Amino acid sequence: MKYAPVILFAYNRPWHTLQTLQSLKKNVLASESTLFIYIDGPKKEASDEQRNKIDEVKQICGQEKWCGEVQIIQSEDNKGLSASVMSGVTEIVNRYGKVIVLEDDLVSDIYFLKFMNDTLEMYEKDESVVSVTGYIYPIPEKLPETFFLKGADCWGWATWKRAWDLLELDGKMLLSELNEKKLANDFNFYETYPYTQMLEDQVQGKNNSWAILWYASAYLKNKFTLYPGFSLIQNIGNDNSGTHSHNTDKFHVKLQSRPVEIKKQDVTEDVSAKKKISHFFESLKEEKKPGFMDHLKNRFRRILNG
Repeated sequence: MKYAPVILFAYNRPWHTLQTLQSLKKNVLASESTLFIYIDGPKKEASDEQRNKIDEVKQICGQEKWCGEVQIIQSEDNKGLSASVMSGVTEIVNRYGKVIVLEDDLVSDIYFLKFMNDTLEMYEKDESVVSVTGYIYPIPEKLPETFFLKGADCWGWATWKRAWDLLELDGKMLLSELNEKKLANDFNFYETYPYTQMLEDQVQGKNNSWAILWYASAYLKNKFTLYPGFSLIQNIGNDNSGTHSHNTDKFHVKLQSRPVEIKKQDVTEDVSAKKKISHFFESLKEEKKPGFMDHLKNRFRRILNG
């Protein structure tokens, strides 16, 4: 098997970037993988402190051979995360046909790359599958070892060129189709998660989220993403360190350091799993703590405004 290249998007968080790279290096298959690190440039108004942090990230990225091969792509100007992700993923997936995507605050389980590569290989020819994701919420109920949900996701994920080509950048068109087909309830996980609001905000220019476009594009084309029953990704960015991130442990998971047992299955949405996830969202709402909506929107943390 020819393993998928890995992309890491980094910016100005040295400690988070180091944790992400150290966990990636421990992965099974890391030594056989190629890693592309995209480091965004400073904003025009960036302080000396911020510029120093970016320089520190550059130093960290180059200090070790984190994977079998490492290529660092540095931007002189600030593109923003949304533009960086869309251009970086497009460049690499067009070159290699498939790609695994991380951001600088995602700690991976040692079997993350194995799960990504095995499932990319398994569903490569199945056009109903657009992506594989490594993160799943800390659901108290038992989930299947793997399952499908309609749409796409954004915390440690992988895709193919044939699927990434389906990304629709016209949020207004996506929103119109959702409303015309009266799909908002299902799209929002039975009105427990503000996805439609995020898409409306994108249309109105209140955010610049690539991820809500990716989710809506896949969802409206009736495409599916494969999820593991336990998380292979831990997000360490919910600590006020990133743009549009907030301090919360509600999405904290325990990495189990065991491989996911995968087998080919019918590509259809697991309604039971979706309901369990919606119950998790609902349980957060029921706490009625200040900033609840911020915590939910933090699922798309820094990507909201690039």
